[in-house]
Amino acid sequence: MNMKKLAIVCILLLCLSVVPAMAQENDTAANVTNVTATATPTIEPTATETATPVPTEAKFRVGPTVTLRPVNDVINKSQDGLVELYMNNPSLNDVTLTADVQVSVPSGIHVYGAGFASGGAAGTVAGTFTVPPGTVRTIQINIKSENAGTFTVHFTGLYWPGDDKDAFQQISLTHPLTVKEPSPKPLDPKPTEGGTKELPYTYIIVGCLAVIAIAFIAMMLRKPPKTEVVIEEE
Repeated sequence: MNMKKLAIVCILLLCLSVVPAMAQENDTAANVTNVTATATPTIEPTATETATPVPTEAKFRVGPTVTLRPVNDVINKSQDGLVELYMNNPSLNDVTLTADVQVSVPSGIHVYGAGFASGGAAGTVAGTFTVPPGTVRTIQINIKSENAGTFTVHFTGLYWPGDDKDAFQQISLTHPLTVKEPSPKPLDPKPTEGGTKELPYTYIIVGCLAVIAIAFIAMMLRKPPKTEVVIEEE
């Protein structure tokens, strides 16, 4: 009987000693199972995008001056009609001034100027000019005629900053010309040189009177004085 009890107590003690070990093993297995490997994220370098510069809009800081100025509206055999195309692009601007000018003339009228060429239509000449910032440009337009009379010349033009033709401005001039005498060489692009001008009749008469007066005064000064002879009676 005592042996049986002793055997039962030994079995119980053995079971009690095995149970904590089994529990500890289960906890270790559980801990091992619950542990998950965390992957370290790889930081990829980000590419920095370079901003593309936006092109600067071509414009004038200060408005340029583009004018057509009549200089001489009388044509004769010693002088041509003259109109000046004046262009001034202030130095504050960073863009070039571009001007496109056309001249329409009636039949028998010829227009010449540096940079001008015959246009597509009859009686039309055109020219395109550029003026850098801080510069002034003057184009002389000579006008010759084959016939006497009164004629009208029409100038039209556009100008704009750089290549921005959408920002154009307009200029125009309608100018009458009086042709007293036909030009000696209307088809010659060279300007007519001034010839000998006829003096008005008033100047001729006054000049003749002045010459006569000078000659009369000279004769009076050169005339010898009168010699008086006195005879005394005894």
